[in-house]
Amino acid sequence: MNTVRPKKGLGQHFLTDKNIARNIVGSLSFENYRSVLEIGPGMGVLTGLLLETGGIETRFVEIDPSSVEYLNAHFAGIHDKIIAADALELDFNTIFAAPYAVIGNFPYNISSQLFFRILAARQRVIEVVCMLQKEVAERIASPPGSRDYGILSVFIQAYYRIEYLFTVPPQVFNPPPKVQSAVIRLKRNERLQLPCNEILYAKVVKAAFNQRRKMLRNSLKSILPADCLHPLLQKRPEQLSVEEFIILTDLADNRLPKADS
Repeated sequence: MNTVRPKKGLGQHFLTDKNIARNIVGSLSFENYRSVLEIGPGMGVLTGLLLETGGIETRFVEIDPSSVEYLNAHFAGIHDKIIAADALELDFNTIFAAPYAVIGNFPYNISSQLFFRILAARQRVIEVVCMLQKEVAERIASPPGSRDYGILSVFIQAYYRIEYLFTVPPQVFNPPPKVQSAVIRLKRNERLQLPCNEILYAKVVKAAFNQRRKMLRNSLKSILPADCLHPLLQKRPEQLSVEEFIILTDLADNRLPKADS
């Protein structure tokens, strides 16, 4: 097999620029880890560079049988390193025993879902270097107060420091996407877990951004009673930091009816 036909249903856009590929792989810091998982290697433009990197352990998860066949034919010794599976159904905690990094050209149609899989394995996944749709990259990296700041920003920034590295034009892909792409890097912060009820935190954040044009006293009225007069409730969700959402979560938790001990 000499090539892989990109499949629209899988959101495949194969990177063809070797210099950009080198910049992406070169963005891995290898700080406190020596294992790397690539998501969606496709035709292996990043894969080959990873295999050439000495002293690291690698795995490659690929859902497309054509890509798996291509990778096995073009990269010696890769067979035992390929996980032929859907990344969205993979337990990221089972891939490596030690902390590791995730790298990849994330398919646009599943990039947000992939981040939730990564968040579920945040104690193992201590770095992510990925290319994705520029709009999503900007959203993830946006600080509080930005128009692009949203649910994904709050969830990811709770556990990772985020850097927007560089923009990638459409013409370096086969086929060219209709949008620009961007590469970002996530590095795990020091927070092991949130100092609040994490299930309730997620509920508060989702409720807030589901009505993002409303002040929080209105969007959170099903969670916080009308007599709650905390000043944060006079703001809109995009104005709040992770720490302020934690404050609102504690406020909601303290007002929930407690089960009898």
